Amino acid sequence: MPKVDLDERPTDRGSLMSRPLAALRALPGRVREDLWDAAFAPPLRGRRLGGDWHTAILVLLIIGATLLCVVNTNWYAFRFLLGPTSGLLLAAPAALAVVWVLYRPVAAWWVAMLMIIVASTFARGGGGFDGYYPWTPPELILQTALIFFLTQLVPLRTALTVLVVNLLPAVAFDLFWPRAEPFGLVALIVAAALGTALRGRQQARQELVVQEELTGQEKARRTLLEERTRIARELHDVVAHHMSVISVQAQVAVHLVEQPSEELKENLANIRANAVDALIELRRVLGVLRSEDASLDNSRHAPQPTLDRLADLVDTVRGAGLSITAETIGQARPLPPGVDLSAYRIVQEALSNAMRHAPGSSVTVELDYLSTDLTISVTNSAPTRPVPPPSGTGHGLLGMRERTAMLGGRITTGPTPDGGYQVTALLPTLTKTPAPKDGP
Repeated sequence: MPKVDLDERPTDRGSLMSRPLAALRALPGRVREDLWDAAFAPPLRGRRLGGDWHTAILVLLIIGATLLCVVNTNWYAFRFLLGPTSGLLLAAPAALAVVWVLYRPVAAWWVAMLMIIVASTFARGGGGFDGYYPWTPPELILQTALIFFLTQLVPLRTALTVLVVNLLPAVAFDLFWPRAEPFGLVALIVAAALGTALRGRQQARQELVVQEELTGQEKARRTLLEERTRIARELHDVVAHHMSVISVQAQVAVHLVEQPSEELKENLANIRANAVDALIELRRVLGVLRSEDASLDNSRHAPQPTLDRLADLVDTVRGAGLSITAETIGQARPLPPGVDLSAYRIVQEALSNAMRHAPGSSVTVELDYLSTDLTISVTNSAPTRPVPPPSGTGHGLLGMRERTAMLGGRITTGPTPDGGYQVTALLPTLTKTPAPKDGP
């Protein structure tokens, strides 16, 4: 094993000092970004402090700013001996900053700081601080309010920079001025901590709302895919039946012709072989689509229901406690298998919804056989018993819409004037190609 020269290790004192030096060199630029560039940033438009309470907070700030303006004007005029006019000219912009902080936080802080610096610079007598150096009590209230709201509206680094700039004079006076008290230092730190905590809480709530929206969208998409998979499983039997018929007819057709040619035999054999291959692929697809649910496995070979079994369905619903009437308009006729299956499922889903959401109601089922369409109407009256809390998966209406769209038909659902509910579907009974849909 080769020896490693310890003197050639890549880490040395120069590399260890490079990061702190780089951070120190970048500090002026970051301070300029936080205090200067941020002051000229666009106003905050999408951010409403307090959400629904934004207007109430704005009104309270206007009231508080007015009181601060009056108190600060009195303080500058008579304690700093600047006179009423100068006191008002200095106090008004600083008080206005308390309201402006909601829209231009860093710019509002600059305005307040400049007014305080000017007032302190031209103050006469020097007795107006009363131990609260470097601020008077009104100025301390102003600074505390600005820090509290600013930390909720700007990035954390900007808030920390503003807080440090505010704390530097306070720390200096606490260390070197015998009459200074640390109350201002503590007040600013507490205000910054509360503002940061509220900002974190608000961000967490916003992220939770976004996550709930994404979860709801994903749940709706998953429900749609599940319903389409269930419909595909049901239509498998319809397609498989047609393919089986094609296979049998191709096998028998060769015996219906006297002395069939070799070309005819070959073509019919190819048709039967393709039909058998299609059936095999259909079974594979069904194996992928089929759920592991035991109930589906038990009913794997059960025939798909059609409108011929509508009477049995009506009797079952009637036995569940609903008063139901079924009526057929026009001459009933055989329907394409897909239409027949979808019509039965739409009636079944509508009756299931009536049993769940309108217990004790009366239901009317109408089938109107038109020349080229079948109209299905299921109407229930208002419930006569308490409605239990919803416990379904939301597949009912979604499944009806999917089946109708698959056949190129139309469906309308909605409440009736008497407090009931109605489902009306128009299914084409002739072969139509439905419009393609984009995505699930």
